[in-house]
Amino acid sequence: MILDASDHKGRMACSAKGCRADAAYGLLWNNPKVHTPERRKTWLACEEHAASLSDFLSIRGFLKDAVPVSEITGDLDSSAS
Repeated sequence: MILDASDHKGRMACSAKGCRADAAYGLLWNNPKVHTPERRKTWLACEEHAASLSDFLSIRGFLKDAVPVSEITGDLDSSAS
């Protein structure tokens, strides 16, 4: 379901499968069975996919926060693990 957060040009693109739209939100999450409590993974979401990606993470209890993409700084940890 998740692809790399940025494309080959360094553009921040939506993480939804097959979508290459510009990201509008950063979905910060972690899997408590795998990650320490303070660790945050990041999926990027365009306007169209923000709700479905948020729902996917929320149902599993993984979603910690959603922020505008302009607030994301540093390296993105965007892998699906």
